[in-house]
Amino acid sequence: MENRTDIRNRFNWWLPLFAAIATFSLFGAVVMWTAERLVYALFVVPLMSLLLASVIAATVKKGGRLLPNLSILVSYWVISTVLVMNYSAIRTDARWLIWSHVYKSEVLSQPASTTGDLKHIEWDGWGWAGMDTSTFLVFDPTDSLRQAAKGHRPGKFNGIPCEAPVVRRLESQWYSVQYYTDVGWNDCP
Repeated sequence: MENRTDIRNRFNWWLPLFAAIATFSLFGAVVMWTAERLVYALFVVPLMSLLLASVIAATVKKGGRLLPNLSILVSYWVISTVLVMNYSAIRTDARWLIWSHVYKSEVLSQPASTTGDLKHIEWDGWGWAGMDTSTFLVFDPTDSLRQAAKGHRPGKFNGIPCEAPVVRRLESQWYSVQYYTDVGWNDCP
Protein backbone atom coordinates (compact mmCIF):
# COMPACT_ATOMS: atom_id res chain seq x y z
CA MET A 1 0.00 0.00 0.00
CA GLU A 2 1.24 3.46 -0.85
CA ASN A 3 1.90 5.91 1.90
CA ARG A 4 0.64 9.48 1.96
CA THR A 5 3.97 10.97 0.82
CA ASP A 6 4.05 8.85 -2.35
CA ILE A 7 0.49 9.81 -3.26
CA ARG A 8 1.21 13.48 -2.64
CA ASN A 9 4.37 13.40 -4.78
CA ARG A 10 2.60 11.91 -7.80
CA PHE A 11 1.98 14.17 -10.75
CA ASN A 12 -1.74 14.82 -11.23
CA TRP A 13 -2.60 14.83 -14.93
CA TRP A 14 -6.06 16.11 -14.22
CA LEU A 15 -4.67 19.58 -13.38
CA PRO A 16 -3.28 20.38 -16.86
CA LEU A 17 -6.25 18.56 -18.42
CA PHE A 18 -8.64 20.80 -16.50
CA ALA A 19 -6.57 23.82 -17.58
CA ALA A 20 -6.79 22.68 -21.22
CA ILE A 21 -10.56 22.29 -21.09
CA ALA A 22 -10.94 25.67 -19.39
CA THR A 23 -8.61 27.31 -21.94
CA PHE A 24 -10.61 25.98 -24.91
CA SER A 25 -13.85 27.13 -23.27
CA LEU A 26 -12.55 30.62 -22.53
CA PHE A 27 -11.00 30.93 -25.98
CA GLY A 28 -14.25 29.80 -27.61
CA ALA A 29 -16.19 32.49 -25.80
CA VAL A 30 -13.71 35.20 -26.86
CA VAL A 31 -13.64 33.95 -30.48
CA MET A 32 -17.42 34.25 -30.71
CA TRP A 33 -17.41 37.68 -29.09
CA THR A 34 -14.69 39.48 -31.07
CA ALA A 35 -12.76 39.14 -34.33
CA GLU A 36 -9.70 40.81 -32.81
CA ARG A 37 -7.11 38.29 -31.64
CA LEU A 38 -5.39 41.02 -29.63
CA VAL A 39 -8.27 41.02 -27.14
CA TYR A 40 -7.35 37.49 -26.16
CA ALA A 41 -3.57 37.91 -26.47
CA LEU A 42 -3.24 41.27 -24.69
CA PHE A 43 -6.06 41.18 -22.15
CA VAL A 44 -7.35 37.69 -21.45
CA VAL A 45 -3.99 35.87 -21.35
CA PRO A 46 -2.31 38.32 -18.92
CA LEU A 47 -5.38 38.52 -16.67
CA MET A 48 -5.79 34.74 -16.55
CA SER A 49 -2.06 34.32 -15.98
CA LEU A 50 -2.20 36.64 -12.97
CA LEU A 51 -5.25 34.84 -11.64
CA LEU A 52 -3.66 31.41 -12.08
CA ALA A 53 -0.36 32.59 -10.58
CA SER A 54 -2.25 33.89 -7.53
CA VAL A 55 -4.09 30.60 -7.08
CA ILE A 56 -0.84 28.64 -7.52
CA ALA A 57 0.96 30.83 -4.96
CA ALA A 58 -1.87 30.37 -2.45
CA THR A 59 -1.93 26.61 -3.01
CA VAL A 60 1.84 26.24 -2.64
CA LYS A 61 1.77 28.42 0.49
CA LYS A 62 -0.76 26.00 2.02
CA GLY A 63 1.54 23.05 1.36
CA GLY A 64 0.71 22.16 -2.24
CA ARG A 65 3.45 21.14 -4.65
CA LEU A 66 4.72 23.69 -7.14
CA LEU A 67 5.26 21.50 -10.22
CA PRO A 68 1.72 20.07 -10.55
CA ASN A 69 0.23 23.50 -9.94
CA LEU A 70 2.65 25.17 -12.32
CA SER A 71 1.59 22.67 -15.02
CA ILE A 72 -1.78 24.44 -15.08
CA LEU A 73 -0.16 27.73 -16.06
CA VAL A 74 2.18 26.13 -18.60
CA SER A 75 -0.73 24.23 -20.16
CA TYR A 76 -2.73 27.46 -20.39
CA TRP A 77 0.16 29.32 -22.07
CA VAL A 78 0.99 26.58 -24.59
CA ILE A 79 -2.61 26.02 -25.67
CA SER A 80 -3.31 29.76 -25.79
CA THR A 81 -0.27 30.33 -28.01
CA VAL A 82 -1.39 27.71 -30.52
CA LEU A 83 -4.96 29.00 -30.50
CA VAL A 84 -3.93 32.66 -30.98
CA MET A 85 -1.71 31.68 -33.90
CA ASN A 86 -4.76 30.11 -35.59
CA TYR A 87 -7.33 32.65 -34.39
CA SER A 88 -8.81 33.64 -37.77
CA ALA A 89 -9.24 30.08 -39.01
CA ILE A 90 -10.79 28.96 -35.73
CA ARG A 91 -13.15 31.94 -35.66
CA THR A 92 -14.24 31.40 -39.26
CA ASP A 93 -14.84 27.67 -38.78
CA ALA A 94 -16.69 28.14 -35.49
CA ARG A 95 -18.98 30.84 -36.84
CA TRP A 96 -19.67 28.82 -39.98
CA LEU A 97 -20.40 25.67 -37.99
CA ILE A 98 -22.83 27.41 -35.64
CA TRP A 99 -24.54 30.01 -37.84
CA SER A 100 -24.08 28.95 -41.48
CA HIS A 101 -27.82 28.47 -42.00
CA VAL A 102 -28.46 32.10 -41.03
CA TYR A 103 -25.70 33.42 -43.29
CA LYS A 104 -26.77 31.24 -46.21
CA SER A 105 -30.34 32.48 -46.10
CA GLU A 106 -29.14 36.10 -45.90
CA VAL A 107 -26.91 35.71 -48.96
CA LEU A 108 -29.38 33.67 -51.00
CA SER A 109 -32.18 36.18 -50.38
CA GLN A 110 -30.29 38.81 -52.37
CA PRO A 111 -31.35 39.53 -55.95
CA ALA A 112 -28.99 38.47 -58.73
CA SER A 113 -26.33 41.05 -59.54
CA THR A 114 -26.65 43.03 -62.76
CA THR A 115 -22.85 43.45 -62.90
CA GLY A 116 -22.03 39.74 -62.68
CA ASP A 117 -20.83 39.85 -59.09
CA LEU A 118 -21.32 36.74 -57.00
CA LYS A 119 -23.88 36.99 -54.20
CA HIS A 120 -22.15 38.11 -51.03
CA ILE A 121 -22.45 39.85 -47.66
CA GLU A 122 -19.88 41.51 -45.46
CA TRP A 123 -19.34 38.72 -42.97
CA ASP A 124 -16.64 39.86 -40.59
CA GLY A 125 -14.32 42.76 -39.99
CA TRP A 126 -11.70 43.96 -37.57
CA GLY A 127 -8.82 46.37 -37.21
CA TRP A 128 -8.01 49.82 -35.91
CA ALA A 129 -6.21 53.03 -36.88
CA GLY A 130 -7.36 52.85 -40.50
CA MET A 131 -5.99 49.36 -40.99
CA ASP A 132 -9.32 47.57 -41.27
CA THR A 133 -9.73 44.05 -42.58
CA SER A 134 -13.01 42.94 -44.17
CA THR A 135 -14.20 39.43 -44.91
CA PHE A 136 -17.09 38.69 -47.24
CA LEU A 137 -19.15 35.54 -47.40
CA VAL A 138 -19.56 34.58 -51.04
CA PHE A 139 -21.93 32.15 -52.74
CA ASP A 140 -20.32 30.72 -55.88
CA PRO A 141 -22.86 28.39 -57.57
CA THR A 142 -20.27 27.08 -60.06
CA ASP A 143 -17.49 26.59 -57.47
CA SER A 144 -15.15 28.62 -59.68
CA LEU A 145 -13.25 29.84 -56.59
CA ARG A 146 -12.30 26.30 -55.60
CA GLN A 147 -8.86 26.39 -57.24
CA ALA A 148 -8.06 29.80 -55.73
CA ALA A 149 -8.92 28.51 -52.27
CA LYS A 150 -7.07 25.25 -52.80
CA GLY A 151 -3.94 26.99 -54.11
CA HIS A 152 -3.98 29.69 -51.41
CA ARG A 153 -3.15 32.26 -54.01
CA PRO A 154 -4.38 35.83 -54.34
CA GLY A 155 -5.79 37.06 -57.60
CA LYS A 156 -8.58 38.60 -59.63
CA PHE A 157 -11.44 36.13 -59.96
CA ASN A 158 -14.67 36.15 -61.98
CA GLY A 159 -17.56 37.51 -59.97
CA ILE A 160 -15.34 39.45 -57.55
CA PRO A 161 -14.62 43.05 -58.59
CA CYS A 162 -11.33 43.55 -56.69
CA GLU A 163 -8.24 41.39 -56.46
CA ALA A 164 -8.71 39.08 -53.47
CA PRO A 165 -5.69 38.37 -51.26
CA VAL A 166 -7.31 35.47 -49.36
CA VAL A 167 -10.00 33.09 -50.58
CA ARG A 168 -11.01 30.28 -48.26
CA ARG A 169 -13.48 27.47 -48.98
CA LEU A 170 -16.04 26.90 -46.23
CA GLU A 171 -18.00 24.19 -48.03
CA SER A 172 -19.16 23.44 -51.56
CA GLN A 173 -20.16 26.74 -53.24
CA TRP A 174 -19.45 28.84 -50.11
CA TYR A 175 -16.29 30.90 -49.66
CA SER A 176 -14.88 33.65 -47.51
CA VAL A 177 -12.99 36.40 -49.34
CA GLN A 178 -10.77 38.59 -47.20
CA TYR A 179 -9.44 42.06 -47.97
CA TYR A 180 -6.87 44.06 -46.04
CA THR A 181 -6.47 47.77 -45.25
CA ASP A 182 -9.73 49.39 -46.23
CA VAL A 183 -10.13 47.51 -49.48
CA GLY A 184 -13.63 46.13 -49.82
CA TRP A 185 -15.87 44.46 -52.34
CA ASN A 186 -16.22 47.58 -54.51
CA ASP A 187 -13.34 49.65 -53.10
CA CYS A 188 -10.55 48.52 -55.39
CA PRO A 189 -7.26 50.38 -55.24
